[in-house]
Amino acid sequence: MMETILSRSIRLMCLGGVAMSMQAAYAQNAPATGATQTVQVTGSRINAPGAESPSPLQVLSAADIAASGATNLQELLLENPTLGTPTYSRTNSNFLTSSAGVSTVDLRNLGTSRTLVLVNGRRFVAGVPGETAVDLNTIPTDFIERVELLTGGASAAYGSDAVAGVINIITKRNFNGFLADAQIGETYEQGDDQKRKVGLTFGTSNADGTANVMGHLGYSRQGSVMSRDRAASAFDQNSRLLSTGNPADAFIADRPFNSSFAPQGTFFHDTGSFTYDAAGNPIPVATNGTATQAATGFNRSAYRSIAVPTERFLMALNGDLQLNQNHSAFFESTYASTKVSTTIEPYPLGAEDIYPASGGQVPAESFVNGIAVRNPLVPQYLYDRISDTDGDGLRDYYFTRRMADFGNRTSRAERDTFRLVTGLKGNILNSSWNYEVYGAYGKTKEAQDSSGQVNVLNFRNALEAVPGPNGSVVCRDANAVAQGCVPASVFGFNALSPEAIKYIAAPGSLQTSTTQKLAGGSVTGDLFELPAGAVSIATGFEWRKEESRATPDALTQAGLNGGNAIPETAGSFSVKELFIESRVPLLKDVAFAKSLSFLGAFRAGDYSTVGRTNSWNGGFEWQPTSDIKLRATRALSTRAPNINELFLSPSQDFPTGLVDPCVGVTATSTGQFDAACRAAPGVLANINANGSFTLNQADIQGISGFNRGNPNLKEEKGRSTTVGLVLTPRSIPMLSRMTFTADYFKIDIADAIVSTPRQYALQNCYSGTSTAFCDFIRRRPAAVGANSAGSLDEIDTAVSNSGGLGTEGVDVTAAWSDQVGPGRMNARLAYTYVRELWNRPLPDSEIDPQEGEIGSAKNKATLNLGYRWNGFNIQSTVSYIGKSYLDDQFLSQFDLPARSIGIGSRTYTDLQVTYALHRTTELYFGLDNVFDTKAPPIISGLPGNDTGTETDAGTYDAIGRRFYVGLRVRL
Repeated sequence: MMETILSRSIRLMCLGGVAMSMQAAYAQNAPATGATQTVQVTGSRINAPGAESPSPLQVLSAADIAASGATNLQELLLENPTLGTPTYSRTNSNFLTSSAGVSTVDLRNLGTSRTLVLVNGRRFVAGVPGETAVDLNTIPTDFIERVELLTGGASAAYGSDAVAGVINIITKRNFNGFLADAQIGETYEQGDDQKRKVGLTFGTSNADGTANVMGHLGYSRQGSVMSRDRAASAFDQNSRLLSTGNPADAFIADRPFNSSFAPQGTFFHDTGSFTYDAAGNPIPVATNGTATQAATGFNRSAYRSIAVPTERFLMALNGDLQLNQNHSAFFESTYASTKVSTTIEPYPLGAEDIYPASGGQVPAESFVNGIAVRNPLVPQYLYDRISDTDGDGLRDYYFTRRMADFGNRTSRAERDTFRLVTGLKGNILNSSWNYEVYGAYGKTKEAQDSSGQVNVLNFRNALEAVPGPNGSVVCRDANAVAQGCVPASVFGFNALSPEAIKYIAAPGSLQTSTTQKLAGGSVTGDLFELPAGAVSIATGFEWRKEESRATPDALTQAGLNGGNAIPETAGSFSVKELFIESRVPLLKDVAFAKSLSFLGAFRAGDYSTVGRTNSWNGGFEWQPTSDIKLRATRALSTRAPNINELFLSPSQDFPTGLVDPCVGVTATSTGQFDAACRAAPGVLANINANGSFTLNQADIQGISGFNRGNPNLKEEKGRSTTVGLVLTPRSIPMLSRMTFTADYFKIDIADAIVSTPRQYALQNCYSGTSTAFCDFIRRRPAAVGANSAGSLDEIDTAVSNSGGLGTEGVDVTAAWSDQVGPGRMNARLAYTYVRELWNRPLPDSEIDPQEGEIGSAKNKATLNLGYRWNGFNIQSTVSYIGKSYLDDQFLSQFDLPARSIGIGSRTYTDLQVTYALHRTTELYFGLDNVFDTKAPPIISGLPGNDTGTETDAGTYDAIGRRFYVGLRVRL
């Protein structure tokens, strides 16, 4: 499949280049245009000389990208304080069933789906099936001219998804020459996270500059980082807070906190349980070990990853051709192939996965001619201790087992993205009016193969063995025997034979596709003149269709591979939109108003899913003097639900970090949740047996549930306000090289599309606040194997239009550059203070404040310092993440007040030194996380923990100090 896509992509790119070259001969005789050079900034479609944004806009240049040494644009963008923790990155996606290694961004911590990523002002096909998130792996960093970050609602300019803002990636234009960049690197102490990168960028123009074709070829590979290779994550552990409730224990690890699903198996009989030692002898279970016995549990962290290995191959080809004085053609094409592999521990199998109808009771006998016949593979030790417990006349038992015989659970994904844009632009009849029309097609396909799962039906046949001829053991079912059934022994280490593994193994697969089709056009120009200048407008149309499909293999869809039941998800929608934008100069060169302008925009859309939507914005720019500018905008942005939010089939999930509100409830206690908890039969049975509701380790680790879409969703509406000040004190000699901005922002989103948090559902169900949530919760009515009566079995969550979410704060930037000594120094500071970040899960629920919680620090800043002298250039980046606290909803489960448990701030320093070996050649060396700042210990069981990392790896650096060295050649 990948070869087919690659060949087609190359043909299309080459055809585009040939077409441009063929037309170039004609264009060489065309007279050069004398039109005034204009600028279009993100947030506006109006071209104007020296146009500036009325909304807060931060710009990262190609030099910034080069100075970062970043292989992927996400690495650089996450240093900007306006960006929150991404949904997908190399360090937080190892446990995902799809889209591992995808790189996304999240402005303002309002969700990836509310950040619109554009390339040259146009939408880019999503990298995640069913969503709108763009995979930044598909954008070659060496091909980027600059990145513009516009914060605040921009739906009137660009349509849905721009509620939090826009990230516009602008590629190089009219590039001539050759640029090669090669880089290698790895971690300083461990030698992992190995990085290899090679990029070639090239371009050429015809003699009079009326035609240009430029391209890029790139390859990069980033290696894995294993959990076992970092002291903080080498062993399974759990926050002691969960067992003691003492806030002083929050960041103390109960270690080891092994999984009770062990490779040798744990077996439950009528009066207890046992496991096996390495010699095959029955021994008591001691999951985490005792003073007299070694641990019998399993250390999952020995098999987990902090960062997934990612390999990328990138191709891009862009071109412009001036057809005559007034018209030109253009095209943009991109092909990206990404290969990602994930590794997690072998599958934990419980007998209920094989025998769900009986709750996991495995028959130790089978009826043969009406007589109960013992399974010869069942050991005598177990057989003597079991009886018929499910009423079918056969002795039965229960077991759990880590399927280490199968090896680790692995997945290998090949993700291919192709995008082609082509269009015409130019001037209308030598007037001030310009036009652009374009069409675009993009597609992302993912093919994923996985291993480590079991075929439930085959496993059931293999467990039901009977004596065969000549002392052999065969499967009871004759049809299964005819299909190759091999009896399975699960008793002890490596008990499964290679033949049984081959029969039971269930290789998995996932095929996904995401398709985007675009067509649009706009006209911009001046309507008439006012005393302060021309009134400019832009108007146009856009049509877009999004389609997505994710199809797992048949066993996965049916939940018959022992793992998550994930049905196929498919859907599509289309939208037609009209927009208009205007810039009205009100005053110019008068007292207290060097300039004053009004900017306004309106967009009307018609979706096939939610119907008609409207977005608008209005703003003022007031420049009282040459040194001071004030700006303000008010906007209404809309976001229509994406395909997953609308059409996601019930997909099984295994959430972590949940706290059962019934823990500690007794027969007579009178707390907030107690009466409702005792109403659950399993909870009451647990209380009667233990004196209070008590959970064990298997209960804490054994919660499942389903995530669901909602076809009845409506669009969400975001109202944003920004008020800002820009100082450029050119009239003050000492400050003439400085630029300072300060912007207040406030975004409130009504009818926000969110999944109801499971912890929130638990609290509201048992507190009686909203008993409707109880329908999403299922408890075990009786003890099953290692799981206690009343323990949580499944908690579902569904998408709905909630009560909303929002944020408020201030952005401050300062930049300065000047000659200092023999060289030139530059400095740039970006600081964001978040006053509020909140979520309201349901329209009638209380607001959940989230500012200052882990992943949403109230204070974040980035300081860039650089100095260039002759052939030397040194650049440093210092990133600061302020103090953060555990989620207040989590803390309330322990009757702890909000912000009572927190982690300290973290500061990371990156450094790069460049030396020009020659006018066209430079060598560079860089260190990331120079001082090896350790990530805070957000231990398993605490909110914000990313599995396998023992921290929030999307926010903090879980890898450590690393270096790279590279060579750049320009010709």
